[in-house]
Amino acid sequence: MSTASIRRSAIFLAPSALLAIVALLLPSCESAGNFTLLGYTTRPNYRCDIHSVRVPIFKNNAYRDATRQGIEMDLTQAIIRQIEAKTPFKVNTESPDTELTGSIDYLNKGVLNRNQRNLPRETETTLACSVKWVDLRTGENLSRPAHGPGSLPPPALPGSPPAVPGTPPPPSDKVAVFSLGHFIPEIGQSSTTAYKQNVDNLAIQIVSMMEEPW
Repeated sequence: MSTASIRRSAIFLAPSALLAIVALLLPSCESAGNFTLLGYTTRPNYRCDIHSVRVPIFKNNAYRDATRQGIEMDLTQAIIRQIEAKTPFKVNTESPDTELTGSIDYLNKGVLNRNQRNLPRETETTLACSVKWVDLRTGENLSRPAHGPGSLPPPALPGSPPAVPGTPPPPSDKVAVFSLGHFIPEIGQSSTTAYKQNVDNLAIQIVSMMEEPW
């Protein structure tokens, strides 16, 4: 084939290739103004039909001492800060679209290792809570765990007896979330340091669960 014939073929194929690219791009434009191309999208990670959420103070069902007082307030405030910083939702107590409720079910502190004087060198704290996110307009449970083949059961609370193999997990309309914290007394840290880690990590996890599934 001569060079002139190749050039004529390229000129003839160029418009066809351009039309094919345009045809691929046109259906990628969504009604909300977002674009989807080759699996990538500009659509936000959160539901666009939800605009507000109410977050009542979490209940505290865990054992409380002088160092654990008010941790439910700290967790609630941390969740509100995460919602306002990471999501398009507005925290509203008057007429919200949804409500996020929860309770602290477990708070424990355990020594990981000790020094030569048998004093704690490193200590770990565990904070567990259960949360439920409900659409107040429809009653839909937005935090319902996934069901069906391949879905994972909700994890058991720390310290609870292990489930009998082969038995289904008990039904629950809430989702269990856990976090770990650490502190080393020898460098000036205390249980307050670890509890703040627990609270901040839990708030991040809970707000991340408000994203739409991929």
